[in-house]
Amino acid sequence: MTVPEANPRPDSEIERVLVVVAHPDDIDFGGAGTVALWTKAGIDVHYCIVTDGQAGGFEPDRDRAEIPAVRRAEQTAAAEHVGVHDLHFLGYADGAVEPTFELVRDISRVIRTVRPQRLLTQSPERVWSRLQVSHPDHLAAAEAAVRAFYPAAGNPYAYTDLAEEAWDVDELWMMDHPDINHHVDITDTFDQKVAALMSHTSQHRDPDALLNGIRRHFAEVAASAGFPPNHFAEDFTVIRMR
Repeated sequence: MTVPEANPRPDSEIERVLVVVAHPDDIDFGGAGTVALWTKAGIDVHYCIVTDGQAGGFEPDRDRAEIPAVRRAEQTAAAEHVGVHDLHFLGYADGAVEPTFELVRDISRVIRTVRPQRLLTQSPERVWSRLQVSHPDHLAAAEAAVRAFYPAAGNPYAYTDLAEEAWDVDELWMMDHPDINHHVDITDTFDQKVAALMSHTSQHRDPDALLNGIRRHFAEVAASAGFPPNHFAEDFTVIRMR
């Protein structure tokens, strides 16, 4: 089933955005160029990171107990490159995320705290042609975020143990969804996206190969969207509630 045509509100009408992703660095791969455009436009963007990425990296001799602090620090530094200063770490276990009642509640709490007009998350549906973007944690975190987006965060009779008042989010944006309906030209912020990605030093076995792959992929996205040569773009699926 295909999604409806995208109809996002102009960025000038958006004051706050919340990004919900499974792991540190997920937003930087999928949407950091767009986030940088939003913050440059004066939008207040918050990150909600579900896990601390404990299962990631390529350092077999490192004490794994150090990884959560390392990855939080890397994500905080990456966020600074794209103008994001408010990060909410939920501390779930990497590799074990499920769209549980508790996770939906925790994301709903962050939504009610930040009170965004736009929520950006991953896709709860697999992309079989790019299975690496459909890590089980991505799918589970996205499913929980979508459940929080609607109806949990906006329902005053859901999660009544939360002190924060219910809040309805106007727009849902998803990265790496099978049915893309919106593209954003990130040529002007591509260098910020790269700087954010390169901040995750513990995750890069071959930084040069990664950079080459990132340039190639997002140039192909721009070309598929009909943008001029030598441009970069990110793609999304946008659902507008009102």
